[in-house]
Amino acid sequence: MIDLRKFRPGEAASSKISEERDEFERDYARLIQSPAFRRLQGKSQVFGAGSGDYYRTRLTHSLEVAQIAREVAKRLNRTNPFLQKREHPGLVMDPTVVECASLAHDFGHPPFGHKGEEVLNHILMNEHGLKYEGNAQNFRILMFLEKRAGSESGLDLTAAVLLGINKYPYLLEEEDRIKGVYATEWAGIHELRALWGMPAGCSTLEAQLMDLCDDIAYSTHDIEDGIRAGKIQMNATFFEDQRLIRHVVMEIVSDPNSTRFGWEEVDIEQMVRRVLSCYLEQWQQIFIECNREESRTRREMKARWVSSFANRLDIIDDPDKGWKKVAMVKDGAEDRDLLRTMEILKKLAWVTLIKDFRVQRLQKRSEIIVESLWNSFKDPEKGQWIIPPDWMDSYERHKDKWAWPRFVADYMSGMTDAYAEKVYAELFASKSGSIYEMD
Repeated sequence: MIDLRKFRPGEAASSKISEERDEFERDYARLIQSPAFRRLQGKSQVFGAGSGDYYRTRLTHSLEVAQIAREVAKRLNRTNPFLQKREHPGLVMDPTVVECASLAHDFGHPPFGHKGEEVLNHILMNEHGLKYEGNAQNFRILMFLEKRAGSESGLDLTAAVLLGINKYPYLLEEEDRIKGVYATEWAGIHELRALWGMPAGCSTLEAQLMDLCDDIAYSTHDIEDGIRAGKIQMNATFFEDQRLIRHVVMEIVSDPNSTRFGWEEVDIEQMVRRVLSCYLEQWQQIFIECNREESRTRREMKARWVSSFANRLDIIDDPDKGWKKVAMVKDGAEDRDLLRTMEILKKLAWVTLIKDFRVQRLQKRSEIIVESLWNSFKDPEKGQWIIPPDWMDSYERHKDKWAWPRFVADYMSGMTDAYAEKVYAELFASKSGSIYEMD
């Protein structure tokens, strides 16, 4: 009988169970040995990749998400007996599957972080009516673009890992859908979900845990980087600044996902002030405990907040969907106050780091680079001569189902920040590197 969780939809039957390793361990090896994983070291998290040896990149961020998620998965297995019953393939919590999903969750991000994603989506929508979205691009990479020996396309991952990455189980091309999966890959994902009997719009427990651990890392680690960079100043003048508070509130109100946090239950501005005040008080207390060493204080603050969020993660019933939900839990119910606290810290990181005027200047430069590269490649007659031959070979093999605009977006999205700058310099700068450099 087929194991629905270990089923590999893209792999030939003859190659299955060919070695003693667990199937999910094979997935882990395929992911960390893939070029897409290595490229994460050259993609921005908040600060541009290469802006310092301290700051996080997409790679270190993904490793940290994976570590948090794996530890929480192990705890949930100990404290939730129903998981051992394995009543449904989507109601299982395998630590290796969660770790794999966490390692791969950002594969689809293009160079220059969210700005690169925003620019590519704007161009594709305006010129071709196509969407570009990082989560959807994940599945382009995992199911089509990545290559491995013995496979025509993709990494041939197990169903459990593919659905563990699928935190937005929707067809992206649906009207008003912001996040999801492109139609080309949705066919396979939808088929897997049907095979598992997944309720519409519901993610597996493993995907839900990965998503929350990503938020935990964002709301704690990015703030640590911000403090280290001096963008977040640990004093009352900074934390009580009216402009800062106003901008955090504005980000909360304008977020299209704000409904899930129950902001209508609280006075948003008042809560923002309270959370920021408590954060500063905690810093001052830990600063004294750490003998006034800022670097130790930063690490201790991060560790305590990660623990306070991660230790409250649990599994509860979701009556609205008739499914189970991974959530921050207090007294058997979702702790929305803690969830809102995490969201305020996320918005603090966004406002102080992404919205910083120097970061905005870098983002403007990124926008110019992405737009210029697109304009250089978008005409197939001219673009084919300045795109690497191995990419053109792939295009020739698959062009019956690979439109040129999507091909260019696929090529550009795989670039690291530095590689995008290098190609831009070759095309537009007065001087660039040697033509004998390997791409």
